Amino acid sequence: MNITVFGGSNPQPGSPAYREAYELGSLLARAGHTVLTGGYIGTMEAVSKGANEAGGHVIGVTCADIEAWRAVKPNAWVQEERRFTTLQERLNELVLGCDAAIALPGGPGTLTEVALTWNLMIVHSIPAKPLILIGAAWRAVMESFYNSFEVYIPQSQRELLTFAPDVTSAVSLLSVR
Repeated sequence: MNITVFGGSNPQPGSPAYREAYELGSLLARAGHTVLTGGYIGTMEAVSKGANEAGGHVIGVTCADIEAWRAVKPNAWVQEERRFTTLQERLNELVLGCDAAIALPGGPGTLTEVALTWNLMIVHSIPAKPLILIGAAWRAVMESFYNSFEVYIPQSQRELLTFAPDVTSAVSLLSVR
């Protein structure tokens, strides 16, 4: 399957978050999946490196908007670049170009990617696909969201999200779908 991985750009090589993302990329590649990331630094770099070094195919989805905002180029482990002009086009490719999506911890960009994927599935703009959120923080954030806006989020919409405690569990969830 084509698996998009969402995650933050802040993790540095050697940090726990970077090592976790590297492991995810490696596990996905060893399971035979193609990995799509935003193609740049942090989590995207770590997932790309892990997948590449495990023999997997890595697609980096990049855009001029990001490169105009921050001086960054595709990471060295991207084997295929899908380049767009706008951030919206980039987001669309990351969401539409995958069979499943996995979210590592991240900031506003990661939250946008998760919310966009989730909402497109809710309104049937895209078919339902695995959307797996890794870590206790995602569960806490979403439980708070559910509890605060309970009347707006029926159970059928909540069921479109899957939570995994770690990267190994997340990859295992892909094989049961």
